[in-house]
Amino acid sequence: MPLTAYAARFARLALANITREYPHSPAHLMTSPDDDVRPSALHPAFHGAYDWHSSVHMHWLLVRLLRRHGATPAFPEAAPVIAVLDRHLTPENIAVEAACLLDRPSFERPYGWAWLVALAAECRAYGGAAGGRWAKALAPGVAAVDTLLAGWLPKATYPVRHGNHPNSAFALGLLLDTGELPAATTEAVRRRLLDWFADDHDAPTHWEPSGQDFLSPALTEADAMRRVLDGERFAAWLDRFLPALRSGAACPLLDVPVVSDHADPQIGHLLGLTLSRTAALRSIAAALPDGPVRARLADAAAAHLAAGLPAVEREDFTTDHWLATFAALALDTGSDPPRPSS
Repeated sequence: MPLTAYAARFARLALANITREYPHSPAHLMTSPDDDVRPSALHPAFHGAYDWHSSVHMHWLLVRLLRRHGATPAFPEAAPVIAVLDRHLTPENIAVEAACLLDRPSFERPYGWAWLVALAAECRAYGGAAGGRWAKALAPGVAAVDTLLAGWLPKATYPVRHGNHPNSAFALGLLLDTGELPAATTEAVRRRLLDWFADDHDAPTHWEPSGQDFLSPALTEADAMRRVLDGERFAAWLDRFLPALRSGAACPLLDVPVVSDHADPQIGHLLGLTLSRTAALRSIAAALPDGPVRARLADAAAAHLAAGLPAVEREDFTTDHWLATFAALALDTGSDPPRPSS
């Protein structure tokens, strides 16, 4: 089920959201009356889509759609997308965003950081005059994240394992995919993932999902380890971590979550879980040899995608402001050749 069929609809959705300033959740500590400023003043590039991280990754979605489809009949929204990105991704705007990140070292750590670097990577991959100027404009933001990672990773003794934004494995895995960070930082990210997770075994899959997860703690960890271990070592690690996959025993990670209220902002996170699981299941399966485990994961990914995709365009801002990004990840996983592990 290719992303092409959804490109125009997802673009319209993302454009509507990243240009919508209110409602807005600032997600940072206000310490004086001077902090009470309009979202567009505090975040001139990323003030739409309800919160900063959603705005960043909806920008990423627009660039991904441009890169996949460009100015084609399947994507007539290319011109308005480029116009909005040109307004938002300017050197002046990103300088403000980078300063904001450095002034608030725990703001959007690590989820928003990873999406900002992913956005820069997507702009560079899109290329051309537009992609080049956006990537150049975003460079100070990437540099800010690099600085913040250098301060945070050495003291991040323990990972955050729950299924929401602070999840460590999802963000660090996404950072590795970008190829945007200096070699020393990339190696520090790889080392931290191995330090955290290399010895893990027998994941408590019966604890998943929690009531407002949009990420699977176990699958995000497995997907991160897929990025830092070669094929045979990863397969052996996965057997220890999720032994039910090979034994054929029941595994709750493969069951589609029940979403009792799509309009509830927290319960609705489970819609994202169906799509983020899809992407993780597909990526993990692709890293394994043909066989029963790979087939189980592929079947589960298909079931999750079928359940989650219809929820993307509900004309409900609680999900419209973010869910299409995870639909794109679910639909597009595997379209690019994997980066080699170092």
